[in-house]
Amino acid sequence: MIRYLIRRHSPLLNAIPDLRKMDKDDIGRLGENIAARYLYAHGGKVLYRNYRAPMGGEIDIVLRHGKILAFVEVKTRTSDAFGRAADAVDFHKKELISRGAHSWLRLLGYPNIPWRCDIVEVYLKPETVPEINWLQSAFTISDLHQPRPRQWTRRR
Repeated sequence: MIRYLIRRHSPLLNAIPDLRKMDKDDIGRLGENIAARYLYAHGGKVLYRNYRAPMGGEIDIVLRHGKILAFVEVKTRTSDAFGRAADAVDFHKKELISRGAHSWLRLLGYPNIPWRCDIVEVYLKPETVPEINWLQSAFTISDLHQPRPRQWTRRR
C-alpha cells in the first residue's frame, strides 16, 4: 500500500520540473533521485547510491529487487533527439560498471546470489511529468563471476 501511495503521490515522480534553471549536473542528480524513488515504488530496495570503487568503477544505484542484486545505471535526458538514453551505455561505461560491481561483490565476499545489470532511462521533457523506463537485465558482463584463484608460478 505504501509503495502504491509513493507511485501515486510522489512529487518527484509526478511533478513537472523547471529545466531552464538546471545545469547538466543538476539534471543528472534529479534523474538519479527520480530513478531511486521509482525503483523503490516498484518493489526495489536501494542499498547504496553513487558507489565508487577504490580501483575505479562506478555504479549509480545498487538495488535489491526481490532476491536479486541489481547494479543500476541511470541515464537522464531532456530530449530523445539523439536516440535512446540506454544507447549511451557503451563499452567504456560497461567496463566502469563491471569494475564497480566486481568491487561491490568483493566487499560482500562473493556471495552466491543472482545479480544483473539494469538501466533506468529518465526523460525530463518540458511541460510534462518525467517518463521512466526500467530495463531489467539490460546487458551482461561475463567477467563478473567469482575470481579464479591466483595461479602462482615459481621463478627459477
